[in-house]
Amino acid sequence: MRVVHGAGPRAVRVAQWALGAVGRESLAGILNAPGLELVAVKVHSPDKAGATAGNGVVTTVSVEELLAARPDVVVYTPRTPSVDEVCGLLRAGVDVVTTAFAFHPARMAEPDRSRLLDAAVAGGSTLHGSGLNPGNFSAAVPLALSGLVRHLRRVTLTERADWSVYESTSITFDAMRFGRPPEEVSESASELLAFNADLFRQQVWLLGDALGADLDEVVTEHEVVVAGERVPVFDRVIEPGTVNAQRWRWVGRSGGADRVEIDCMWTVGPTTADWPAAQHGWTLQLEGDPSVSAHLMTLASLTEPRTLAEHVRAASVATAMQVVNAIPHVHAAPPGFATSADLPIPRSLQGFREPASP
Repeated sequence: MRVVHGAGPRAVRVAQWALGAVGRESLAGILNAPGLELVAVKVHSPDKAGATAGNGVVTTVSVEELLAARPDVVVYTPRTPSVDEVCGLLRAGVDVVTTAFAFHPARMAEPDRSRLLDAAVAGGSTLHGSGLNPGNFSAAVPLALSGLVRHLRRVTLTERADWSVYESTSITFDAMRFGRPPEEVSESASELLAFNADLFRQQVWLLGDALGADLDEVVTEHEVVVAGERVPVFDRVIEPGTVNAQRWRWVGRSGGADRVEIDCMWTVGPTTADWPAAQHGWTLQLEGDPSVSAHLMTLASLTEPRTLAEHVRAASVATAMQVVNAIPHVHAAPPGFATSADLPIPRSLQGFREPASP
């Protein structure tokens, strides 16, 4: 545990890496959290450098300038993570919280796991990955609710989402490959889909490992359904005969019995998929003694009128805040890896305090 000597605790110095949909929200979270001090912001494109990001900090493309600001923690939120980048930060003695990967490094493929661990040990730093799903809804929440249960038999998280309202069409069409022929929508056909699937498998392993399921394997089941009509989605179109529905199931089994499952049913517009009826959002079920069920959603407000765009953005806010609010716990953790099973449950740092003026 890191101890700061002196008259009193100082603020944790935080740098933000990347300002995409999630990064913009984590930046706002850092600026409004008591006990955190923004000291650097790294952007990807030179045309975004030199802008004031808050607290007098000017954006930069330089990793050297970021490190020169002496951050204690970096909030790392690029769309595609780089093990080399994160190893460099960890080896420099900087803790990393990320929404991009490393949700359960113990089940991460080699040699990435060893490289990250060696860098963290060498730098005396800590790596923590979390978010929404994978993240809070598939790890922190089920682990917390398991405290109500004496004996577990099965844990299931079902996610139902319509991606047609998600404005980041590059993710919907390019990364997730909606609008492609069925044979192009699989782990074997896409490195990004394979990477994404591995993150969810890590979450299943995390719950199994943390709750004593003694899983023998985590398997992936994948099904796609094609559109029967044209589906316009912002600046793109899904044509008939191309994929507009994907169902991914990641199932952890022990002794042939399903113990932990994440079931994601994702569509873009109307679908003919014959799938189980599920409420939009996330439904968590813990079957055991006793059994517990909870439905989870992220919305801009439950009581006030908001636009659809604001409701969609709420998921990015939640993703970002799961790691921002964990910063004090991560910074106090021993060097190495810290998962959602290792850390105390994060609570809102800003709480009821009004946001700072822009």
